[in-house]
Amino acid sequence: MQFVRFLHYKCAYVGLVCLAWAGICLAQHDPGPRGGRASAGGPYSSLNFNEQFLFKQAAGVFQEVDSVSGKISGEDGVGLGPTFNGNSCAQCHAQPAVGGSSPGLKSPQQSTPNPQVALATLHGANNKVPSFITLDGPVREARFISGPNGPDGGVHGLFTIAGRSDAPGCNLAQPDFATQVSNHNVVFRIPTPTFGLGFAENTPDAALQANLAANQALKNTLGIGGRLNTTGNDGSVTRFGWKAQNKSLLIFAGEAYNVEQGVSNEAFPNERSAVQGCVYNSTPEDATNVGTILSSFGLVSKTSSDLVNFAIFMRLSAPPASSTDSLSEKNGSAQFNNIGCALCHTPSLTTGLSPYTGMSNQTYHPFSDFAVHHMGSNLSDGVSQGSAGPDEFRTAPLWGLGQRLFFLHDGRTSDLMEAIHAHASSGSEANAVITKFDGLTASQKQDILNFLRSL
Repeated sequence: MQFVRFLHYKCAYVGLVCLAWAGICLAQHDPGPRGGRASAGGPYSSLNFNEQFLFKQAAGVFQEVDSVSGKISGEDGVGLGPTFNGNSCAQCHAQPAVGGSSPGLKSPQQSTPNPQVALATLHGANNKVPSFITLDGPVREARFISGPNGPDGGVHGLFTIAGRSDAPGCNLAQPDFATQVSNHNVVFRIPTPTFGLGFAENTPDAALQANLAANQALKNTLGIGGRLNTTGNDGSVTRFGWKAQNKSLLIFAGEAYNVEQGVSNEAFPNERSAVQGCVYNSTPEDATNVGTILSSFGLVSKTSSDLVNFAIFMRLSAPPASSTDSLSEKNGSAQFNNIGCALCHTPSLTTGLSPYTGMSNQTYHPFSDFAVHHMGSNLSDGVSQGSAGPDEFRTAPLWGLGQRLFFLHDGRTSDLMEAIHAHASSGSEANAVITKFDGLTASQKQDILNFLRSL
């Protein structure tokens, strides 16, 4: 009996699932989100005093809560709805700190139920919570694959402002999500972390192109292709969003503000779902504050629009800090490279010249090539964005992975092993790499999992 107890303790100690009665360690497990302080959330360390002040002011705007016309106490932001998925950037980008990914109940930093559940009926709104939004699940947006007249692919707001105390007369109904779910016509996206994105924005197109072209012979052997998504007009590289569909942080923020919160802005100036009786503000609802410019010239955070502040917050934020210091984590890093993961999840890239202090020619560690790759039938969502097709996704940056709660574009799993194996299916460029992963020893697999949770 003592021997069995010893085996159980020993296997648990090295992070393996153990059949104690047989004395055999069978499989590996995800260590789970890393505890301790958040590994990101502040400004980049080299910024000067004025830049750090600007970041702080922009972070405050990122956290503002929107109501329909800004007349609800504590919800001073203007323009919520008519349809929306959230009422604040920070509501969805919260784990492990403001600017991160979806919050959740299993966070070691701050256990938080999915805020979309309570949002459905806030201030008298008469929405029903869709079946795919749960207290212990990820924040999600919903897209319909097909519409009445052909392909759709667009975001359909989870909620409407109908019934809210600040939206008198609005009768806009929610989409019929129950029917769409039963017809297998709904796909999901979860929030992507925004930490360190100024480095990605400032990486020259040529650097991304050279990185993608590197190690071509080895990539060909493993069936890895990939390509950079580009704009239709100037052909420059787009790099933000699940399918790398957005060119800049300003466009990225503008689209999200319009789609997720329903706020029209200077990048996306037209109101979505602007049905009669549900429009209360002039457009764009978020615009440069001309009055403040005249009275307080020079205080950029007060004169600039919310949109500009959102972009500044992301642009000046520090990349997530890793904690790869144990022997297992270092071995996992080596195996990550050996089996080919690093061929897409590029460990290091270098920025170009930047107007911000200390951000020029900096090597950073996103673990992404920012290219789109065919990920196969298992991950295909039926949606095309830019030149990225239904089964193509941007290589998700892995920095900060150690403190994330949900994985893959739709948040279908909280388990790293499941996320890794979801990369393998018919047509996926990752099939050969996953086969190599499966061929590793149990301890080598565990080392990779431990390494990923150190990022």
